[in-house]
This record gives sequence, C-alpha cells and structure tokens, in this order.
Amino acid sequence: MLNVAYDVIRDFYKEYNLEFRQAYKAQQGQDLMISQSHGGASKQTLSVASGLPADVVTLTQSSDVDILVKKGLVDSHWQQALPNHSVPFGSVMVFLVKKGNPKNIHDWHDLIRDDVSVIFANPKTSANGRFAYLSAYAYAKAQGDEQQAQAFMKKILARVPVLESGARGASISFTQRNLGDVLIAPENEAALAAKALGENSFSVIYPSYTAYTPVYVAEVNANTKINGTHEQAQAYLRNLWSEAAQELAVKHHFRPTNEKILQKSTALFPPVNSFDVNQVFGDWAIINQTHFADNALFDQLYIAAQHKDK
Repeated sequence: MLNVAYDVIRDFYKEYNLEFRQAYKAQQGQDLMISQSHGGASKQTLSVASGLPADVVTLTQSSDVDILVKKGLVDSHWQQALPNHSVPFGSVMVFLVKKGNPKNIHDWHDLIRDDVSVIFANPKTSANGRFAYLSAYAYAKAQGDEQQAQAFMKKILARVPVLESGARGASISFTQRNLGDVLIAPENEAALAAKALGENSFSVIYPSYTAYTPVYVAEVNANTKINGTHEQAQAYLRNLWSEAAQELAVKHHFRPTNEKILQKSTALFPPVNSFDVNQVFGDWAIINQTHFADNALFDQLYIAAQHKDK
C-alpha cells in the first residue's frame, strides 16, 4: 500500500506505519507492506493525478483532493467517508525564531521591519506556503483595507531571501543554512525542528491571529479497486482516529481532533486565535484564482516587492 503525502508529515507516518503494520498483522494475520512518498502538496497531487499509484493520500487542502476527484481517482463523497470531514488532526501556522528571540519578533507586524528577514515555503508549490501567506494576509486585512493589506504583504515579501519549494526545505534553509530571522511554518514542523536541533537553539512564537492547517486523508478508490486494497486502506485511515494514533499525533506536535486527548495536551498546544482560510478568503477555487494562479496577486506582489527591494 502506498501513502502519498505532503512533506512535513513524514515523521508521523514513519512511526504510525510501523505500529499499524504490527496491529494489522496481529488482527488479520496478514503482513501489510506500506510505502511512503513525500513532497510539496501540489507536486504530490499532480503526481497522483498523473499516475502515481497511491492507495491513500494525505494533503492539507481539500482542493488538492478534489483535483483527484475530478480525475475520477477519489470518490466525490470522500469527506463523508471518514469522521470529522476526513480531518484526523491539524496544526496552526507559527513563527520559529532563534533562541532568546534576538530580533524581538512577536507578531506579523514585526515581519515588515527592515532588520528582519523572513523564510517560508513558496505558495505556488507548497500548501503550507499558501497557509503562511494567507495568515499574514488575513492579519493585514484585519488591520486595514485591501490596499493597505497589499502594501503590508509587499513589505513582507521584500524580506524573503529565498522561496523553497516545500515546507521541509524552508525549515532546512532557516535551521541549517542559517537563512532568515524567522521561519513561518506549521506548529508541528516548527516544534520538531526546535526539538531535533536543540531546545537551546530555537523558540516557537505564536502570532495573535493565524491559519488552522487541517490534515485531510482520503482513499484513492480507483487505485485500491485495481490493487485490491480497499479494506486495508479503510482500516489504515480509520485507525487515525484511534486513541493510540491521536496520542501519536500529539507526540509529533499535531493538534488532535479527539477533545479528551487535546485537553490533556494543553502544555504542548497553547490556545491560539486561529481561523479557517475558507471562511476568510472563500473556497480554494476562489483563493487560487485570486492569489496563486499565474500572474495573480501573489505573483504581482512578489515581483513588485523584489523590484522595490532593488
């Protein structure tokens, strides 16, 4: 069985796949081989649409799964096939800064200062890059009108030295290549980076207003029918809502949807003023057309920011 997923969830699945295989063999007497494929969400979606034989997908935009629906690969009722509209857990966009927060970065308005350099993934290729961009944009819209919001975003984009294709690449640029003063990343990625590279090296900062990033899972029905893996895929996905899997999600710094487990994890997950990007900006078709299509608003603002910076 092949799980094709966006990049920053790879560490969770390394552990989950091992535990699920052991449980499945004990229950069914069958040794299930599970492979993982990870990369930027848009790239992964296009790979499956172009023939990569995924049995299940894990993505962070419902519109990416809907692309596979239009290709006839995923059932149109995929969000009703699993609990909580097929979202077992999620994250929020946060800041990762160097320990001690030497630039005194606390909220989005700090990212437009001349002495601050900002790292996040390219919104054209990364779902988490889109959530980073939309988090900043929503904050700016809450402070003023559309013209002011665009001016704010140009100032942030003028302070971005490099746009990596995926969230993991952006994390490596910040934590290992020492680029930038702040990384905008999902809470799980920021927390794991801080933990892996030493708690004395980095700190996680929660902005005043930020996007919730759901983790969507779906069976690729056309492929499981060919592969004869429908039952295995369903067991694999449904098990994500088990208490053990929800606890494992917490271990990897994803916010569980199980309220009981979430309440036990308040030390890891402080309350945050988060928003649903679809409620603020419209559905993903509108968002992509407005912001991320070729020559749409992101391209215009980024080009203007680079020109202004020069």
